[in-house]
Amino acid sequence: MMSRLQDAVMRIADLGGPVVILLGALSIMVLALVLYKVWQFADARVGHHQALQDAITAWDAGDRSTARQHLGRSRSYLVPVVAMALDGQDDAARLDAEAETRFARLESGFRFLDSVAQIAPLLGLFGTVLGMISAFQAMQEAGAQVDPSILAGGIWVALLTTAVGLAVAMPTSLMLSWLEARMDGDRVMAQKALHTVLAPMGRRGGTDPDPVPAHA
Repeated sequence: MMSRLQDAVMRIADLGGPVVILLGALSIMVLALVLYKVWQFADARVGHHQALQDAITAWDAGDRSTARQHLGRSRSYLVPVVAMALDGQDDAARLDAEAETRFARLESGFRFLDSVAQIAPLLGLFGTVLGMISAFQAMQEAGAQVDPSILAGGIWVALLTTAVGLAVAMPTSLMLSWLEARMDGDRVMAQKALHTVLAPMGRRGGTDPDPVPAHA
């Protein structure tokens, strides 16, 4: 099975030339980066903040001890930022900066995926243009003895690079959109959580039974 796959890959590389080899290298890099981002997101609990949300809900209701208990159970990467707010840090700009620092760490590599999604079709088209030039040069050299089957063969080989470029770009674009959507959801959740901690309903209603001193 592996030998057949290797033979197929080598045959495509031979037909497509250096452009296909370059696209193949980019696809391997994209796959490695996507696998790393999936592991990184899982480790940071991106999109999984139930305990953190329970803590925010309890804090908003004025139940400070329960809020801290829920926060202690959370494995979210946003826990340190929320803990700063709970401990009395009331500078919204500072809290937003702390959250954005964590978002930036998780979004590293997105620019590379975006670049591959944009450049892969262009590389494929570039390979197709080079292939078409070679095919028509061969037709010119053959003169009146040109064989249509040879020309057709040269054209489909040239179009192969476009197909490979699209095959690399489309899944890369889809994965990037999925990763960005996860981060956008976390960013909205973090903003809501921080603003809730800074201005809880319980405090506004004068029902704060257990005020937390700054830097407790």
